[in-house]
Amino acid sequence: MEERLQKLISAAGLMSRRAAETAIEAGEVTVNGTVAALGDKADPLRDDIRVRGRRLPANGEKIYLMLNKPRGYVCTLSDEKGRKTVTELVRDVGARLYPVGRLDMDSEGLLLMTNDGDFANKLMHPSNEVEKCYRVTVSGDGLETAAERLSLPMILDGRRLRSANVRFLKQEGDRAVLDITIHEGRNRQVRRMCESVGLKVHRLCRISEGPLSLGKLPSGQWRYLNRDELAAFARAVRV
Repeated sequence: MEERLQKLISAAGLMSRRAAETAIEAGEVTVNGTVAALGDKADPLRDDIRVRGRRLPANGEKIYLMLNKPRGYVCTLSDEKGRKTVTELVRDVGARLYPVGRLDMDSEGLLLMTNDGDFANKLMHPSNEVEKCYRVTVSGDGLETAAERLSLPMILDGRRLRSANVRFLKQEGDRAVLDITIHEGRNRQVRRMCESVGLKVHRLCRISEGPLSLGKLPSGQWRYLNRDELAAFARAVRV
């Protein structure tokens, strides 16, 4: 069914209807390769609608992507304190997306986002203990034994954690770089683990989740998950 472009763009959650009208007037919207004009209509199930080069998803299309979250962004759809949100970084996708899980504001790295609520809920269910690896820069006393101490059994919020796999990568002056792999997703777990053994965290970046790796995706950028990655991830988390 054909509808006015500004209504379709707004319904996809990309921007307000007024902002969509401005984008159309600026020549930033195309339909099947032709620059659209204000008042044009299109059928999202038949036509290739693009906003600033990004295709507007058809209604009901499931989207899965990974974002390299920078520091300073919160993993919410909106923030009452006016802080920057990760949804601002994926506005050009053309659909309303939700973060799967969390990275705190001072952390960075791999964050999955989707509009598939069932997939997100299954992934975050406690029964799906997906391995997550974080590259962490720390300082404190006894850096040479940091990996060993972090690998020991720990109690957090009155519950025993599964032992983490910790690998010492290098020491740079008074700081060390570690890879810490955990299976649970407790609130600020890696930071609290480090604090419990007297280490101060200077940088924390999630570099992998299950079979997915951040790779060389630039900070603040996103990419779609490909079919093989989705299949591998579905097997890993039994969705």
